Amino acid sequence: MQRIHELKKVNTVKNSKHMSLNTNKDLKMYYSIAEVSRKFGVAGSLLRFWEKEFPNINPKKTERGIRQYTAQDIEEIRIVYNLLKVKGMKIAAAKAVLAKNRKGAEDTSVILEELQNLRAELVALRKELNDLA
Repeated sequence: MQRIHELKKVNTVKNSKHMSLNTNKDLKMYYSIAEVSRKFGVAGSLLRFWEKEFPNINPKKTERGIRQYTAQDIEEIRIVYNLLKVKGMKIAAAKAVLAKNRKGAEDTSVILEELQNLRAELVALRKELNDLA
């Protein structure tokens, strides 16, 4: 009986090496409008509006018209989101910034995301320290 359990364990390990479950969400090819709207905390209708205003946001659409956002689309949305929601720009001003200094807007977007992630880590660390006290 012990030998059977050992064989099952070995087979499980062998199979897991070849067919391991990929839990990395960054490798997903397409995201739904609901997933993207949750990620940014905005309505799906706002994302559709931004598609009309900013041509770089161009999700693939299925035959049934369902939007499928790629990682590149999400990055474009992040840039627009930071200009409009974080910096509080008007649409015309955001378009002007993107036309004049797109690289700067992209860099700022990346830095803002990194700072937000760092802040989240620090808040979590603070909570852990408070729980220890």
